Amino acid sequence: MVIKRRRRAVPTAPLVLLLLVATGCTSTSDAPAKPSRTSSASGAPSAVGAPSSGPARVCAEPPAGPAKAPAGAVTVDPSVVGDLAAKTESSPPRTTFWLRPGTHRLEPDAYAQVVPKEGNRYLGAPGAVLDGRKTNQYAFGGTARDVTIRHLTVERFVAPNNEGVVNHDMADGWVVEHSRIQYNSGAGLMAGARQQVRASCLRGNGQYGMNAYKTGDSIKGLVVEGNEVVGNNTDDWERRQPGCGCTAGIKFWAVDGADIRGNWVHDNRGAGLWADTNNNDFRFEDNVIEANDGAALIYETSYNAVIRNNTIRRNNVIEGRGYAEDGDDFPYGTVYVSESGGEPRVPARTDRIEISGNVLENNWSGITLWENADRFCNSPSNTSTGYCTLLVKDAARCAPPGIAAAPLRDDCRWKTRRVDIHGNRFVLDKSALGCTVGCDRMAVVANSGTSPDWSPYKGERVSEAITRGQQNRWRDNVYVGPWTFVAHAPGRTLGLDEWRGAPYRQDAGSTFRARDGG
Repeated sequence: MVIKRRRRAVPTAPLVLLLLVATGCTSTSDAPAKPSRTSSASGAPSAVGAPSSGPARVCAEPPAGPAKAPAGAVTVDPSVVGDLAAKTESSPPRTTFWLRPGTHRLEPDAYAQVVPKEGNRYLGAPGAVLDGRKTNQYAFGGTARDVTIRHLTVERFVAPNNEGVVNHDMADGWVVEHSRIQYNSGAGLMAGARQQVRASCLRGNGQYGMNAYKTGDSIKGLVVEGNEVVGNNTDDWERRQPGCGCTAGIKFWAVDGADIRGNWVHDNRGAGLWADTNNNDFRFEDNVIEANDGAALIYETSYNAVIRNNTIRRNNVIEGRGYAEDGDDFPYGTVYVSESGGEPRVPARTDRIEISGNVLENNWSGITLWENADRFCNSPSNTSTGYCTLLVKDAARCAPPGIAAAPLRDDCRWKTRRVDIHGNRFVLDKSALGCTVGCDRMAVVANSGTSPDWSPYKGERVSEAITRGQQNRWRDNVYVGPWTFVAHAPGRTLGLDEWRGAPYRQDAGSTFRARDGG
């Protein structure tokens, strides 16, 4: 059997793209390309009701900006093409700009953009829109720190793939609040250190709502709170570049410290939230994540996270059903922890991955813990090209003979370890999904190691470790519905008694109501 896993790839901002081309580095998936699935993502919500509690419907009802210019603000006239960029250039740092009601435009040049100065503030009046007219690539760029954008709609810009429209150059300390970043190509937003994105609408963008990647991997202290992230990846990049792994409502790459709370993440083509490669110290709390075509949340080759008190429903149905129809029996979970775990040696607010207090209802399968035995630092299966674990700075050390013995034998792997899954409620009604098999699984699995020839992880070593030796534990959960369980290897399906008995001993203290539905 061919072992498959979620597709993913290195994000490429412009400078990084040039470096990758110059050095010959590429990123490919270790899963065969799959055909594109029919998606619900369209840039607008499907027939999914607003959450009964949690984030506001900020796309439909954004709070209005100031109707009059604040004292000392520079007024920007929508009837003057390029007025915003020109007045930004001619004003000193820390200037406040008030955009009058109406549609504001840049000069009709692909590279025309606003280049803020440090501490600038941009406030939109009610009805203020910055429109790229499908001509301009970027709305706000440059490296100035501590820029604020509030109450502004930014739409119809055409950033290239993997690039962003707002904060294109990944400057630090930006604040985006009460804004709509929508119907753009590429990513609506890029990110820098200390960036705060609050109460904003990230809707219908061609690739990502936000691509939280920064050249040099220096994003720290990211806050994403109270936003609506809906209908992104309208350009269906997994179809255009099969196996690229370059989609999600929001993608995070090498972010150290992030609070993702109170967001409504729904109806995105692909995953809702995806943290990929050397992320650390994440808290996903109090989010409503629903009706995304792929997984609600992927945490991949990363460390130390808290995932708690989220409502997660009706995710992964499009992709899960597609895989099942292809005869693929891999247990793709709606919460997918791939080569990620708790690591006390990496400083964070926790030293484990804790998944607790969540409600998962009528998703295509539940939680999957996965580890690819052939994927490690410096191996051909490491699709995070050029990256090593946070425990080994020099990837060249992960080679024979040193990798065969401690400490490198342990530290050259991203490990799925110290994952504590407790106090969750898992509800499944197969009839609601139109499912007979394949949508009902919890899993802790790895493949049999086969390559490269010098790998110290061949055979069942990783399968044994993830299942019984790395402190991965389900406990004190509530199950409603006909759940099945997979352990050790993707094809090893267990009944409840086997899952709870020796040697696996999972779900101590959990309760089960086996009837279909809930």
